[in-house]
Amino acid sequence: MSKTAVHYPWYKKEDTDAFFALFQNNLANFVIISVSMLGMGFPAEIVFGRVVPGAAIAVLAGNLYYAHMAKRLAIKEQRTDVTALAYGISTPPMFVFLFGVMAPALALTESHEMAWKIAVAACFISGIVEALMGFIGRWIHKNIPRAAMLGALAGLALTFIAGEMMFNTLQIPVIGLVVLAIIIVGIIGKIAMPFKIPATLFAIIVGTLLAYILGYAKLSGVTEGLSQLGFYPFLPTLATIEGLGLLFGTAATIFAVVLPITIYNAIETMNNVEAVGALGDKYDIKESMIVDGIGTMVGPIFGGAFPTTVYMASTGSKWMGAGRGYSILNGIVYVLAAMFGLVAVISSIIPLSAIAPIMVFIGISMIATAYQTSHSKYFPAIAIAMIPYFSNYIMTRFNSGAEEVVAGISSAIVPLGQGALISAIILGAIVVCIIDVDFKRASLFSFSGMLLSFFGIIHAPAIAFNASQEYAIGYLIIGIYFLIMSRTVSQEKQLNKQDELTDRKAN
Repeated sequence: MSKTAVHYPWYKKEDTDAFFALFQNNLANFVIISVSMLGMGFPAEIVFGRVVPGAAIAVLAGNLYYAHMAKRLAIKEQRTDVTALAYGISTPPMFVFLFGVMAPALALTESHEMAWKIAVAACFISGIVEALMGFIGRWIHKNIPRAAMLGALAGLALTFIAGEMMFNTLQIPVIGLVVLAIIIVGIIGKIAMPFKIPATLFAIIVGTLLAYILGYAKLSGVTEGLSQLGFYPFLPTLATIEGLGLLFGTAATIFAVVLPITIYNAIETMNNVEAVGALGDKYDIKESMIVDGIGTMVGPIFGGAFPTTVYMASTGSKWMGAGRGYSILNGIVYVLAAMFGLVAVISSIIPLSAIAPIMVFIGISMIATAYQTSHSKYFPAIAIAMIPYFSNYIMTRFNSGAEEVVAGISSAIVPLGQGALISAIILGAIVVCIIDVDFKRASLFSFSGMLLSFFGIIHAPAIAFNASQEYAIGYLIIGIYFLIMSRTVSQEKQLNKQDELTDRKAN
């Protein structure tokens, strides 16, 4: 039989359910981005004229390519039950870029346009790194402890996502608490909502109606939201080039956020493609990681500022029996929604108090995931990895207007918060290695901390030579200490401990 003889349909009925599942996921991300950026004071012309269209173009590009990959696999294996990979804005990196890139950039520059350009440049660099990860991803996947990486993200989730959004939730408690309760009942309690509406969607509907009924939101807001309907063209921008100059200058410390979150994003792509492979659709992992990187780079060309990835929902789509139609439709719908302002309308009508509790839940979920997917013996590593982002939160939110107060609490708050994501992974990894009685590897992470501190990537306000001398010396000393420990601890104990390893490697 000819390999081109198989009929792989453009669309089938199973694609409909898969589309709505993927649509809701991406819609939530688009709305969260829009509401969060508007809440930070970003003008609508940047949010809806640049960021949303750029993100939509990235989503379309990736979905079309993954539909192509699905057809190619179907022809190769002479099957019609191949499911395209689900693709969209990556949720954890989205929050990192919102609160770990945009918010600090805004605090540093006090300019929404400059902060947007910095985020666009950071996203473009993230795309380059993710594409390169296709070639070195497995090595990093093997050598960076998962507990350390998840602990670092849990710290971000606790402070900027769950914590910050809980503050927004309780600004109007009569709405926020109700929405949060519905989400907890529906998602954590697993109680079905009326008419089988998804819990998050039902919570948003109830919260929005309460806001308008109780007068916390005005009907004029609906009119204002509808006024956002219009035509938002997809125009290329030079923001990436301008942002790179800022990223390697004024906002150099923000660069330290990009590398670790990109590594996390790439590893998640790897895991999700492998999960689909276990169900029968064996895609090339390297190709998928490169595609994600290219898709992430496409967004910034049009003003987008958020990395994209293969979704965990890919396995759900496979279970549903979807093909490639749901992927193609998802990309087309979001391009149309961005082009004609539908995302702007939805974001303008929904009040922050109705969406913030969902972000609280997402933050809580990220923290819970860090513990649930790690062996209990690594809990201390997760806990210590969460602390740098606590410092980063204080530094970002209060240091610009209350430096003396922050310094009065502790002189360590600001340097610990600088390059928080990387320093969190370093500290967490050291603890993981000590738990595993792998002192040689602990020393390697310590020496990495020394170099990163010396060149100002962590614990310093800017990249420079000998930027953070005291931290560099501190990491050097503990690195030497761990090397000595590696020679004094009995080889037998180390070998016994090595046999117990289950979760250190990120898989």
